[in-house]
Amino acid sequence: MAVAGGHDVAVIDLMLPGLDGISLIQSMRREGIRTPVLILSARQTVNDRVTGLEMGGDDYLTKPFAFPELLARVQALIRRASGAPSSRQLTAGDLTLDLLSRKATRAGREIDPLRPREFALLEYLMRNAGRVVSKTMILSQVWDYSFDPRT
Repeated sequence: MAVAGGHDVAVIDLMLPGLDGISLIQSMRREGIRTPVLILSARQTVNDRVTGLEMGGDDYLTKPFAFPELLARVQALIRRASGAPSSRQLTAGDLTLDLLSRKATRAGREIDPLRPREFALLEYLMRNAGRVVSKTMILSQVWDYSFDPRT
């Protein structure tokens, strides 16, 4: 499937049965497939990471990993590949969300400070403006058990 192309990103483990991940990545690159590749591996040495990147990987994440980090890295690879500008602000109509200062403004007026979960929910909805998102999708992206349940 990876060699067929047409994917936004590929997450490839180095320890695949039959064909190892590095060989798969090399096959993709030989075929001219430019799909961004995130290498996922238990191999953690600097030499392993350098080899993975030199053989055609675009990013390298070692196991064990936190799912939010995997998601952030996948999103970054997709963003870079799509040529979308890296922005510190999201805008929907007259609503603006500053991702660095974590402030929201509507029609130029600052909204009372948002709690962490409120900010995460607003960010998720703004990033998905115009798309239908289910309760399950929202919970999987916004809910973080490190949040205080009162927020």
